Amino acid sequence: MGIIIALISGALMSIQGVFNTQVTKQTSLWVSTGWVQISAFLICIAAWFFTGRESVSELMQVSPKYLLLGGVIGAFITMTVIRSMGSLGPAQAALLIVVSQLAVAYLIELFGLFGTEKQTFQWSKLIGMLLAVGGIILFKWEH
Repeated sequence: MGIIIALISGALMSIQGVFNTQVTKQTSLWVSTGWVQISAFLICIAAWFFTGRESVSELMQVSPKYLLLGGVIGAFITMTVIRSMGSLGPAQAALLIVVSQLAVAYLIELFGLFGTEKQTFQWSKLIGMLLAVGGIILFKWEH
């Protein structure tokens, strides 16, 4: 089930990036990014009303506090996806975004950052990363 959800997530991220890039062309970068965040917030409020209404005050118990920066990071994710898709096109931007996500996620696991369980170095993961980078080069290769 996790694989299916991850595939859906990737597909939705690509579609969202294209939509947001098109909205940016008709408005501006920060208007588009703001709209994405506001509309996501409204969906979250609606979902909260229908799924359980957990206490919002629980956010004040989160530790360490830097973990609450996910929304701030989300605004910059939206902005950078829009900019990269606008300048590189959806396919190349998505490929670079995924490789960057993979590299950073592996480093987070490797060093046990942000409360994750530290993993041991595995050559197979490094080789997989290098293959992904090779895929970018092959994808970009012009005849």
